[in-house]
Amino acid sequence: MRLTEFWRRMYLHFGETYAESFAQDHVMADLGGRTVRQALDAGWEAKDVWRVVCVTQGVSDRLR
Repeated sequence: MRLTEFWRRMYLHFGETYAESFAQDHVMADLGGRTVRQALDAGWEAKDVWRVVCVTQGVSDRLR
């Protein structure tokens, strides 16, 4: 998954403003105690981060 697709899905699920806030501020245990941004910056694949977001945040099947 490309980062552009990752962010498109984040914006669709959370809304543009909250997606940015969530990615910056929400620490997730399934990302090793990192935020979405920290995980991406640490080299996690976007598809793996997206899977964690889907499972933990109840993302609809149409966006998975």
